[in-house]
Amino acid sequence: MEFDLIVIGSGPGGYHAAIRAAQLGLKVACAEKGDVGGVCLNVGCIPTKALLHVAAEVRNGREASRLGVSFGEPQLDLARIDAFRASVVKKMTSGVQQLFKGNKVELLKGEARFVGPNEVEVAGERHQAKRFIVATGSRPAVIPGFEVDGDRFIDSTGALQLGGEVPGRLLVIGGGAIGLEFADVYSALGSQVTVVEMLPRIAPTADADASKELRKALERRGIEVLTGTKVAGQKAKKASVEVALEGEDGAKTVVADKVLVAVGRRPNGHGLGLEEIGVEVDERGYVRVVNEHMQTTREHVYAIGDVARGPLLAHKAMKEGLVAAEHAAGKPSAYDTVVPSVIYTTPELASVGMTEEEAKEAGFEVRVGRFPLTASGRAASLGTDEGLVKVIGDAKTDLLLGCHIVAPSAGDLIAEAALAIEMGATLEDLALTQHPHPTLSETIMEAAEHAHGRAIHIANRRR
Repeated sequence: MEFDLIVIGSGPGGYHAAIRAAQLGLKVACAEKGDVGGVCLNVGCIPTKALLHVAAEVRNGREASRLGVSFGEPQLDLARIDAFRASVVKKMTSGVQQLFKGNKVELLKGEARFVGPNEVEVAGERHQAKRFIVATGSRPAVIPGFEVDGDRFIDSTGALQLGGEVPGRLLVIGGGAIGLEFADVYSALGSQVTVVEMLPRIAPTADADASKELRKALERRGIEVLTGTKVAGQKAKKASVEVALEGEDGAKTVVADKVLVAVGRRPNGHGLGLEEIGVEVDERGYVRVVNEHMQTTREHVYAIGDVARGPLLAHKAMKEGLVAAEHAAGKPSAYDTVVPSVIYTTPELASVGMTEEEAKEAGFEVRVGRFPLTASGRAASLGTDEGLVKVIGDAKTDLLLGCHIVAPSAGDLIAEAALAIEMGATLEDLALTQHPHPTLSETIMEAAEHAHGRAIHIANRRR
């Protein structure tokens, strides 16, 4: 065989898999039809967070007068903002290419397609391998009648390109992570933003209390949020778009300069020749069967990341990539871990484990602790009182089942709860662990204390 392993796709899952396999002594190639780093590094996680940082700085500048510091109205240089975003992307993608070189991973430029059980064709050349890892990611989902044209109708990729002006009115279709993050960015940059979500609440997979808290924070900054509402049609005007909405309160029309379609993503499982070699792919594009080692119905073919199963998160793909690479190298590796998730708005919403509703549906007698940031000294010193921490435990065993945080840097704070769940920690363990003061991290300890009726800084419920 020409290679021991060929990885198809160089996104977070793919490059983690390729590098780990090379570290374990395999001869590895990675095929990539687009830019190295995939969606996440080029038009997803990384550039979006760069724009969110810019948005936070703009917002901080405007609000600093509350603290006794006046900068005046921030002046936006959109070309330089775009250049900053591009520089961050270049730094990250160049880093992956250097990691490939350092670990002797051969980069095959072009679209890969299986032409046999152990052979793929890339840019007209055929390459053989003993094993393969499919890491082809996903693409933005579309809504019929709202097809992306790069002008009035944009997707997440188009939303990254600020161009010469910020739209005066932006309609965001979709109240998940992608839609909310761009709503946050464009609101800070000056757009009048409306978010439309078909389900009863934004961040629909998050805990209900966390979703409610985030909605309050976004609305406080002037973002209009319409839940239980769907788009029914659109009519293009000379310089705008009229979008018809149908919701719980009846029909209404929203006029926007741009419409961001952010209704999720679709896996890229079709067109790879997988079906021809016996790997099942469902109608949506997911590889149908993936076991705990990330193997498909053909044992020498692995699938990871968005193309394998939800949730569609980069860090889940990274972990799956390591598992697949290690198993392909003969190591006893399997995927068995909780998956944290983060919405990087201001404040952030981070979750890990079960929501309260999920825990009850699973048959647990739940024990819940809450701690609002209004009672946090560190939050007060940061000039905010938006947010809460909610912990969910099993009343019988006291085991931590889930944690949900709406706060500054919630994405960093949630790692403690993820580790606690992995280690089988209890609410009592969290409560007994000394946390530095004053910090936001101690809000997790306070929430755990509240679950036991022993919170110091807020009222406790009677037991």
